[in-house]
Amino acid sequence: MKIIIVGCGKVGSKIAEMLSRENEHDITVIDLRSQVVSDVANKLDIMGLTGSGANLENLIEAGVEDADILIAVTGSDELNLLTCLMAKKAGNCQTIARVRKPEYSKSIGLLKDDLGLAMIINPEFAAANEMARALRFPSAIHIDTFAKGRVEILKFRITENSVMDNLKVCDISTKLKSDILVCGVEREDEAFIPDGNFVMKAGDMISIITSTTGAGQFFQTIGVKTNRVRDCMIAGGGDTAYYLAYVLLKSGIKVKIVEKDEKRCEELCQLLPKADIIHGDATDNQLLSEEGLEQAESFVSLTNLDEENVLLSLYAKSKKVGKIVTKINRIAYDKVIGEMDLGTIIYPKNITAEYIVRFVRAKNNSIGSNIETIHLILDGKAEAIEFVIKANTDVVGKPLSSINIKENTLIACIHRNGKVIIPRGHDTMETGDTVIVVTSNTGYEDINDILA
Repeated sequence: MKIIIVGCGKVGSKIAEMLSRENEHDITVIDLRSQVVSDVANKLDIMGLTGSGANLENLIEAGVEDADILIAVTGSDELNLLTCLMAKKAGNCQTIARVRKPEYSKSIGLLKDDLGLAMIINPEFAAANEMARALRFPSAIHIDTFAKGRVEILKFRITENSVMDNLKVCDISTKLKSDILVCGVEREDEAFIPDGNFVMKAGDMISIITSTTGAGQFFQTIGVKTNRVRDCMIAGGGDTAYYLAYVLLKSGIKVKIVEKDEKRCEELCQLLPKADIIHGDATDNQLLSEEGLEQAESFVSLTNLDEENVLLSLYAKSKKVGKIVTKINRIAYDKVIGEMDLGTIIYPKNITAEYIVRFVRAKNNSIGSNIETIHLILDGKAEAIEFVIKANTDVVGKPLSSINIKENTLIACIHRNGKVIIPRGHDTMETGDTVIVVTSNTGYEDINDILA
């Protein structure tokens, strides 16, 4: 596919990086900053053009007339929308715009239709939805969904004295009577796609795949709390806080927001009449205690400073707050921050990039590939790919035990007519199934690519 990315910030660079791994796209990036364009183009071996994406001549030079997709992710909503409009007029490509301002959120449907956009992505709203999902299932550090929400991959840490400590993967179904599959293990700096003989240890970060109902049953079996949180304290009252509070209040979760800007507090009182809005500095430990931090079932740090968010989450952890969610904007320090055990860490820029790449994969699916959904798991070291099984594939009807698949590849789940199957050796893949494959290999486009 021919893809143009306008804006080489963290999101644009991440999208270009993820798409370039597939070695099947003709990618061009456009940005006003020549050095940034040069760095991204040289690093990823793609085309780069210095200039404005709203300039028709630049778009034509980048090949918009025969492009398949244009992605506008500059720092300006208006520039993104204008670029998509011009691209639509100059060519006939699908267009994607990043739009962040809350005042546009109620008009997204109208904007999408009138401008002919294929997709509008709001990073703050997308991040808020990820956070809300984590708060509904506090035992999990991260949750990815497949098969239209019927299948989930949940990540959690094995604690000391857990029944899973020193347990073999193959013994889970018999000893724990749970219909789940361990599809990934993170241990220190290493990531594994385990076979049945892999022994799990306390401290391991485990990714399991199961149905939405199976997850709750499994966590109850291993003695881990599964009830959603009943209340949430949010530090910072920005756009993400507003979206998160809105979603949580709709689902019956009590919300308290601590915001130091008085004018913003007044705005939030109008926008969120059912929330408790506290005017104060969230870095004031005494204020947090007075507002009930120690009794809170969850705490989300959403200030504009990563350093503040990290310190606030560490403080909440020291006070034994139940579920902690931390927003981090700068992707460069993800490894260091990941070692701090801050619970669920949300990177809005990564989420935005993944949403857009999923759309591109789905678009590509209609012209050859049979990939339905893709998620990065195991701290980005592996992919969970959802394939649609077609009649002409080599795997149809064969027992899984008879299929020779590549190393570091696992058939993790089969979804058939609304039924979730955690596969065993006798199971088969049939035409029309969706199958989730977990792999640390790259470049899979078709289910046949898993064959050795």
